[in-house]
Formats: sequence, C-alpha cells, structure tokens
Amino acid sequence: MSFLSKNKDILLISISTILYFFFAYFLERTEFNKLIILWFSLFVCFYWLIKKNTISFSTLVGVSILFRFIFLFATPNLSQDFYRFIWDGRMILEGLNPYLSLPETFIQQGLNPIAEASDLYNGMGEMNGSHYTNYPPINQLCFLIAAIFSSKNIFGSIIVLRLIIILADIGILYFGKKLLERLNLPIKNIFWYILNPFIIIEMTGNLHFEPVMLFFLIGGLYKLHQQKWILAAILIACSISVKLIPLLFLPLFFQWFVKKSNHKEKWGLNFLGIKKLISFYSIILTTIIILFLPFYSSELISNYSNSVGLWFRNFEFNASFYYIFREIGFLFRGYNEIAIIGKIMPILTIIFLLIITFFRKNKTETQLITAMLFGLSFYYFTATTVHPWYVATPIILSVFTKYKFPIIWSLVIILSYQAYSNLPWKENLWFVAIEYFVVFAFLIYEIKNKNIKI
Repeated sequence: MSFLSKNKDILLISISTILYFFFAYFLERTEFNKLIILWFSLFVCFYWLIKKNTISFSTLVGVSILFRFIFLFATPNLSQDFYRFIWDGRMILEGLNPYLSLPETFIQQGLNPIAEASDLYNGMGEMNGSHYTNYPPINQLCFLIAAIFSSKNIFGSIIVLRLIIILADIGILYFGKKLLERLNLPIKNIFWYILNPFIIIEMTGNLHFEPVMLFFLIGGLYKLHQQKWILAAILIACSISVKLIPLLFLPLFFQWFVKKSNHKEKWGLNFLGIKKLISFYSIILTTIIILFLPFYSSELISNYSNSVGLWFRNFEFNASFYYIFREIGFLFRGYNEIAIIGKIMPILTIIFLLIITFFRKNKTETQLITAMLFGLSFYYFTATTVHPWYVATPIILSVFTKYKFPIIWSLVIILSYQAYSNLPWKENLWFVAIEYFVVFAFLIYEIKNKNIKI
C-alpha cells in the first residue's frame, strides 16, 4: 500500500468518525437540513470505504465496531421506542406481565410500578403508552437484561440495550461471512450491511432490535445450508420471537425440502422432503409457543393480536402504493379507507408469497434468499407503515443476492424523517414520492440489467 493511499484511507475513516460523533451527540430529529447533510456525507464515505481495495477485511471489521461504539453513551435522537423497551423490561423484573397492561393505565391512576415510570411514559409518548406491547418474548428478554443491569437509571439501560445490539451485529458478521463463503460470494459483501451508516445509526444509534432478529435468521440460513435443518428451525423460531417479520418467509422453504424426486414416486413428489418440511414447521411453531409460555394468560392472545392489528388498521407512515390507493379511496368515497385497504394489502402479500413459493425456483440457498428479498419488499411496498428501520432486513438479504436496491433504499429513506421537522408531525408526500421513485427506478434498472454491479 502506498503512503498516499494509506493516508486517504485514514482520512476517510477519520471524517466518518467525526460525522458519526456529531450525529450521535449534536443532532435533534427536527433538524432535517443538518440530518440530510450528515447522512449523505456518511454514505459517500461508506461507499468509498467499501470500494477501496487498499483496506483489508480486518480493518473494515475494526472500523465497523469503532463506529458503533461512538454511539455508546448517546441517547437515541431519531426514535423514542427505547423508552417502551425499558418499561417492558422493568415490568418483567418486577414480576409483572408486560402484555397485560397499558403504561397509561398506571400513570392515570398515579401508580409507579417501576422506577422512573413517569419519565419513561413521557418519553415513549401518549400513542405508544396507550397500546399493549407487541414485542415478542426474546425481544422482551433483551429488555429484561437491560433491567437487570440497570433497573433505576434510563441512561444505564440504554447502554446495555446498545451493547446487545452491537453483539448481535458482530454475530451477523460472523454467520454472514461464513454463509458468503459457502455460497462462493465475495466475503466483502457483508460490509454492505455491517458498515452501512443506516444500520449503524438506526440500529446501534436508535436501539432498534432488527440485528438480534437478523442474527438468528442468518444463523438459521447458514445452518440450513449445512443441512442442519433442526437447528435451523430453532434459530428461525428465535428470529420470529424477536420480530414477527420472518413469519413471511415460512412458505418459501417449501421447495428447499420438497423437490422433484429422481425416483418414480406418485405425482413426482419427495415424500421424505414433505415429512421434513412438516417437521421443520412443527419445530418452529413449538419453539415459538415454548418461548411465549412464560407470558401466557387468557388475555395474551387478544391483547397481542389487537396491538399487531393496529399497524394495519390505524397507522400510516412512509407508505408507497398504499398512499396511491388511499387517494383513490378519497376520490371515490370521500374518506380514508385504511380500515379496508389495510386488510387487503396483507392478502395481496400472501398471494404474492404463494406465487413465488410454487412458481419460482427456490431450490438453492441463493434462490431462496432472493425470494425472501422480493417477498418482503413486496410486503413493504404495499404496507400502510414503513418505518426506516424496517429496511434492515432487505439490506442483509441483498448481501447474498445480486440485487442492491435495498442499499439505495437505505440511502433515500432518510427523506421520511422530514415529517419530524414539522411541529406537529406531518408528512410531506413529495419527499415520500422522491424516495420511492429512486428505489423503484433502481430496482427496475437492476431487473433489466441482471449483471449490474453497484
């Protein structure tokens, strides 16, 4: 490596370090102009760090971890969800079931079931505090760990939650590299996720727990490639028990287990494969039930389903096709049709998943992951609510495919934060339109140019 090249590498890393520091400690969510400048500057540095051949794999690993630790002592500045995480964890520590009560009920009655209850309620906001928790049991375990180590100090809980997320990302790096090696793909691809400013800021910075979910998911896919499908099923169940989104992927495993047999079996089906598939699904379901058992009560299912259902019936943010359908509804009916459209969209997703399950080749791991990428993307493209951190899953899936449109999405999704620069909160749909125009344009470009390299 020449002296000049080495200095350029150090300069890129140094600039990124300074930018991350300013992002972590000197930015408010309402400062949209400053947010945009820092965001796009970090992405420029990120792209050049990825593309430079003078930086070794181990150096990029070290840099990725360094950038995450810059946020260690920062309070999340783009999201307030962490207050609910801390609330739930402390409820469990006190022996209370977080699925059975509303934070606002305690506050309205003047009760303090946990330390700093009023501060946590005010931090999470009235909307969050008026709904039952929708975080699955392994996610709750992470919240409990934070409560165990810091039951009376919000700042201490933030640090514990952040360390868990950093460890999960290191786990993704470990399994992701191994899976890339088995798929004969460049191991440097993992840095499209690990070094991505979106991932560092939204996950480590803002304490969203997608990395824990993705750690189990990528670990499961790696074990599946090793033909260790029982362990893969357990890991995928754990992934679902952090965030429910991997449930969408379950139909896509059909072809992995049930392939056309070389033997002349009836209807050409591999009945051993069918048996394995049923066992695979049974292990996943059983594991999820076992993980939920400590929280079981007669009210659990009702409260949890109502909470999850709110995302389809009531909430709308950063949507794409849904906003078009909503405007059509306004035109013909004169009012917001979210209650109807919100029920139709999941049905469309199920139909799409069934189509790619039975009519698209998903027999190899790369084909399977590509199907996951497009199945999930279809769901997000038709959803009523697409928070920025949702894009973490398409990003990690894209690492193992030839498609990189989620990387572009991670760049432009910052435009959705323009809504928070308005008081009160209000979306500017022109920014949403620009975001999705860029994403769809690049997606179409990639589909038409199958050999394209970003």
